[in-house]
Amino acid sequence: MSGPGGSAGPQRATASIPIRPLGRVVAITSGKGGVGKTFVAANLAAALARRGQRVLLLDAYLGLTNLDSALNLIQTSSLHDVFTGKADLGQAIIQAPGGFSVLLAGLGLLEHARLTPDVRDEFLRVIASLAPRYDLVLLDTGAGISDVVLFSVSLASVVLLVATPELSALSDAYATVKVLAGQQKRSRIHLVVNHTARLGDGRAIAAQLQQVLDRYVVSEPGQGIRLSHLADIPADAAARQAAVGRQLLWRTAPACPSALAVEQLACRLEETVLIAQA
Repeated sequence: MSGPGGSAGPQRATASIPIRPLGRVVAITSGKGGVGKTFVAANLAAALARRGQRVLLLDAYLGLTNLDSALNLIQTSSLHDVFTGKADLGQAIIQAPGGFSVLLAGLGLLEHARLTPDVRDEFLRVIASLAPRYDLVLLDTGAGISDVVLFSVSLASVVLLVATPELSALSDAYATVKVLAGQQKRSRIHLVVNHTARLGDGRAIAAQLQQVLDRYVVSEPGQGIRLSHLADIPADAAARQAAVGRQLLWRTAPACPSALAVEQLACRLEETVLIAQA
């Protein structure tokens, strides 16, 4: 990645801090907003917790926040408070209804919406401290390819890219994969297609995107990037009602198609991350 921005005031030496993917840290990201990324992240965290995993879901949407609304949580301490020394990690981490831990970002914090050297250092310190305490740390990033989003993704060993079948979402998903391949030399991205209408839609979409990637995108000279289709999450009324009611699927409709799809996603993620890195 390129060097951190911002030049005002004294800066810490960030070059001495290794920037590398951390094992069992998973970035859940998207090319555009409105694809249900945070809903997928929250329900995936609950599904993993129900499978016996110790899970932390971290709101990496610095400057804004989504998780408190999606999970109907009352925010007390946040990542902002940890960054500024007003709270330690133990105070800022809270328990979600689904049996997993949550660290919220904090609302309207413009000073943390840019990747300054201080934000970079503090975020890296927090993630490096948290990763050994959990089986999985899920980073719910912002959408798009801002410097904060790309830095968050750079810390993860596994990237889940959430898209929908809409053309604009697929175009932005392609752009995101292209940037991750070019800047971070990613050789594999996992795709989750949300709001699918028919069985097999996501696999067909992944195949189409892979054809375009094979033609136009390389992560290293002579090496392409593999888009691994990990799951489809079908659109259904139960998922819409859960999202509107700010509830997790396992509480409102555990047997609905979208809930079962998230359970399958959790199983595949375990195989991808936990078993592969055991």
